Amino acid sequence: MFYVGNLVTRFSYKHDIVFKIIKVKNQVAYLKGVQVRLYADAPLEDLKLYESLDREVSDDIDLGLDFHDDRGEFFYMPGKVLHIDADEEYLERCIKFYKKNRVKVVGLKIGEKDVYKEINGLLNEYQPDIVIITGHDAYYPKKGSKSDVLSYRNSLSFVKAVKEARKFEKSHEKLIIIAGACQSHYEELIRAGANFASSPKRINIHCLDPAIIATVIAMSERTKEIDLVSLLAKTKYGASGIGGIKSNGMMYVGFPR
Repeated sequence: MFYVGNLVTRFSYKHDIVFKIIKVKNQVAYLKGVQVRLYADAPLEDLKLYESLDREVSDDIDLGLDFHDDRGEFFYMPGKVLHIDADEEYLERCIKFYKKNRVKVVGLKIGEKDVYKEINGLLNEYQPDIVIITGHDAYYPKKGSKSDVLSYRNSLSFVKAVKEARKFEKSHEKLIIIAGACQSHYEELIRAGANFASSPKRINIHCLDPAIIATVIAMSERTKEIDLVSLLAKTKYGASGIGGIKSNGMMYVGFPR
């Protein structure tokens, strides 16, 4: 017997993703990915209970951030992050990740289809250096081709939000925008004005992937260009899951301390 809150995998997908059951109705379980930003459903007979998440949810990720001088003569002002997420659980997990890495962040839960209405006011209120616009998405082949933004669950909403953010700040150097979720229309998001977006290969992304990108940028110096290839390699699926343009860090370094 399966219940809401159970952790499960699917036989039909060779147990590739761990899900949490969020609803059971008419012998069908409605699922949310524990690690990936993905919703799904499956008949109960396709499910297997997953016993342990100890390894699955470890967020101890080495980002290679080591900028403090030995003598303590400099001071550091990391970039500020505004993280807008449609999923409260993923948002809370990202916030813990930011705090662990000493990143100043404001986190807000807003549905994907509502972000574009509020983004300008939020940017004006919080004045971030980096904004993340994420939640859930999916490509539906029955709706059309991968090149059609209307074939996606929420890509059009993300695109509209990015365009509104670019109305607030046109410069890609002054405001870093990270947008998209699982299987999102990468090319449209980049064209709309995002610095980084998912998903070049239309695959699922890890719930922390946007936060990883934002953290490295926030904690890297403004005068130095970030190694784009190395940055993307820090995410779960690398350049298959997230791509972007070359960018500098958003951290000021001052002297004396």
